[in-house]
Amino acid sequence: MNDHIVFFDSDAAPSLELLGGKCASLVSMTGAGMPVPPGFAVTTAAFEAFVDGTGLRGEIQTKLAEIDPDDVACVDRVSAQIRDAVESRDVPADLRAAFQTAYDELMSRCGVEVPVAVRSSATAEDLPDASFAGQQDTYLWLTGADVVREHVRRCWASLYTSRAITYRLRNGIPEQDLSMAVAVQKMVNARAAGVAMTLDPANGDRSKIVVDASWGVGEMVVSGQVTPDNILLDKVMLAVVREHVGDKHAELVADPATSALVERDVEPARRAVRCLTDEQLRAVAAMAKRAEKHYGCPQDIEWALDADLAEGENLLLLQSRPETVHSGERSAETTAAQSTPTSPRAQGFSMPGLSTSGFSMPGMSGITSSLTGR
Repeated sequence: MNDHIVFFDSDAAPSLELLGGKCASLVSMTGAGMPVPPGFAVTTAAFEAFVDGTGLRGEIQTKLAEIDPDDVACVDRVSAQIRDAVESRDVPADLRAAFQTAYDELMSRCGVEVPVAVRSSATAEDLPDASFAGQQDTYLWLTGADVVREHVRRCWASLYTSRAITYRLRNGIPEQDLSMAVAVQKMVNARAAGVAMTLDPANGDRSKIVVDASWGVGEMVVSGQVTPDNILLDKVMLAVVREHVGDKHAELVADPATSALVERDVEPARRAVRCLTDEQLRAVAAMAKRAEKHYGCPQDIEWALDADLAEGENLLLLQSRPETVHSGERSAETTAAQSTPTSPRAQGFSMPGLSTSGFSMPGMSGITSSLTGR
């Protein structure tokens, strides 16, 4: 493949500049032997070739220069104009050919036509000192090359949603330093899914792991649409310290008849019990620890149990990103401590650290999701 396409299991370096935060993480985790579903990145080089090859770059810059950041209607108007331009321009033939080759190879590796997730991967997201993740869109359970290719372009366009533009204006993120890659990844037929954090988000305690879990695809957990099981574990022994069985009243599951995800009610018997066995819970916690060791800092991961795989081989790692809230507090404390002679750090004591990044998740469209931390 050329630099427009990078498979997660290639020997490519996990370059943020080429792959964006999400895809760089998927390449890194795959390279470390973690159980990541197969897929590929449509790189920032492809996005740059698209905006240059269609003449969009100058048009986008001109429209962004018109924005009054204090005028919401103005931001909305410019956002709609830019997104319409991105979604309506023809993708250059060489980019279409590169995508088709990659898509065909992924389907060949899977042995059959499978649904995929299409996720944005901006160059300013999933960073230890930023919470840019979630400003763009994700689409789930898509099938067919034409449909998937169109949703890649929608991800490109989502770089210019009103919320993304406003976020960049408020946080001083220059437009000229920003680009977009897109992940195309085999969809997991999740029996249960959720998130895990390698610290206690309530207080930043790094000796604990917190797991949130619910039935079906994990988007309902991270979007806050269901109350998941919440389990606090000791990070060393992986023993349960505290647990709360959530209501888990609904789930997103695959509907074979429509080849799409559907939301359905969870029957009372399954609502009343934890959706992970003790063994599965320990496996999730162990995988979270492995991600933390790989990256060298507390992690916020997404995971799923694939109903199509055998028990013991069905736990998959969908994403891992640095935890930002307590980490950001720790950085601020460290800076203050270094400039204050009487601070605990100046006297040789370590500072406490770290907590939870905000989550948010896909709504539906294919399913469309606007994540605020995912």
